[in-house]
Amino acid sequence: MTDAAPVDIAAARARLLELIKELAVVRGKVILSSGKEADYYVDLRRITLHHEASQLVGQVMLDLIDSAGVEVDAAGGLTMGADPVGTAVMHAAREAGRAVDAFVVRKAQKSYGMGRQVEGPGVEGRKVVVLEDTSTTGGSALAAVEGVRTAGGEVAAVAVIVDRATGAKERIEAEAGVPYLFAFGKDELGLD
Repeated sequence: MTDAAPVDIAAARARLLELIKELAVVRGKVILSSGKEADYYVDLRRITLHHEASQLVGQVMLDLIDSAGVEVDAAGGLTMGADPVGTAVMHAAREAGRAVDAFVVRKAQKSYGMGRQVEGPGVEGRKVVVLEDTSTTGGSALAAVEGVRTAGGEVAAVAVIVDRATGAKERIEAEAGVPYLFAFGKDELGLD
């Protein structure tokens, strides 16, 4: 247990939203990892790797997971978008006096060493949340869900920082059979 002051989650959410709008929203034609074209790009690595915003990401995402009643032992997802999000949640949990490990899901199982696809403390027999910074089609999160399940982990939910409202929620809930949580919708970013 730490002696950290309780987190003012409303203030953390407000400041994180402000930073996302200021630092991460890039306007202009872009091709997304899904292959789709968009008029804007939300570059959340500018947030998850930012000295101030990363702590807020952990606090907001941990609160999102807790508020949904999802209990987890570990948090992570497909490398690379999920890596700093999982680490931020791990640190926020530690600051709150809780033990939540982080993990990383490789795009493919290693063919050398221990041959693992999921790295970090083992997920076997543990409840986990699959994280992503943002999702368009849900493909990355679904790949992570599959990797975690193959490694013996129990996926309790998928959670993202920003939902683009492009079908990821519906696809993940249908194909993975778990709740899809998001901290901010594209409407909150002024992207409608």
